[in-house]
Amino acid sequence: MSALNLDDFADLVERPDGGIRRDAEDRRGRLAVPPGALGRLDELGEWLAAAQGSVPVQPLRQPKVLLFAGDHGIAEAGVSARTAGSAHELVRAVLDGASPVAVLARQAGAPVRVVDVALDCDPESLPAEVGGYRVRRGSGRIDVEDAMTEAEAEQAFRVGMAIADEEADAGTDLVMLGDLSVGGTTTAAVLIAALCGTDASVVTGRGGRPIDDLAWMRKCAAIRDALRRARPVLGDQLKLLQTIGGADLAALTGFLLQSAIRHTPVILDGVVSASAALVAQRIAFRAPDWWLAGQTSGEPGQAKAFDRLALEPLLAHGVTAGEGTGALLALPMVQAAAALAAELPVLDEKPEQEEPETAPTA
Repeated sequence: MSALNLDDFADLVERPDGGIRRDAEDRRGRLAVPPGALGRLDELGEWLAAAQGSVPVQPLRQPKVLLFAGDHGIAEAGVSARTAGSAHELVRAVLDGASPVAVLARQAGAPVRVVDVALDCDPESLPAEVGGYRVRRGSGRIDVEDAMTEAEAEQAFRVGMAIADEEADAGTDLVMLGDLSVGGTTTAAVLIAALCGTDASVVTGRGGRPIDDLAWMRKCAAIRDALRRARPVLGDQLKLLQTIGGADLAALTGFLLQSAIRHTPVILDGVVSASAALVAQRIAFRAPDWWLAGQTSGEPGQAKAFDRLALEPLLAHGVTAGEGTGALLALPMVQAAAALAAELPVLDEKPEQEEPETAPTA
């Protein structure tokens, strides 16, 4: 296996087709519905047209929810309302159809795929299609040790790339991207603080299952200590993921970059996917043009990351469940934009008329 050169992504990732987007804007200007009447749906339709390389926009036929799963050793510091090493319970709830994202996915008709990258459980306890990509069992406690080894960081990154290729080859035309993790919001906050140059208090939130004030202070301290370990490796994004990321975050980053190369649009979910997107942006500055921000969760780190990525969330319902829920909630809005852009009549287009029959000559 050849060494992973992150510099290649900056050349390989192209922006969505600007000419197609201009054609979509021109078509929108000729619709019977006045410009501006559909608000942000116009912008979404034009974005989809550029991503698909098609005017008018094609219907979204194969959207999918994709969740990368992993445990984070930092949860042992008492920063989460969940027990350290219990992310497999979140995975089981999704597989059993008992989680919010599973319910909403059934309603939307979108399949859910879970990828175990670093769960702290026996692999045999989960279906083979979930556990076939595991890099390691859990990630290190990032306030005192690296999240993983250099080889594991590259392996996890490549797992994400491989999943992106699989989905593109299978015809997936939109991904709602999320995570299933315990301790993941703490790790994500460290990455965001490091990349945005802020201190711990600015990015420390209360997680998907809100923590009390004492746990919040422990979380803030853990982020502060991990930040000290992050700053010396800020110039090397793979080293950064190795030091204060995690296998699931490295996989998310690899997935986002390879999806951009494969022209697969992605809706980001919570603070964890937002932090991976921020790392990916550092690697390939054009990559964010392939992403949408699903919703604002109220996590300060997520807001900081979306601002740096220049992504405005589609929704603001205050949903903190994570697990891809916010990204999936945005799916109907994107589908509506596609339908309107494709099906509304254009003023100067007339339906084809059949040629009149000519009378037979004598």
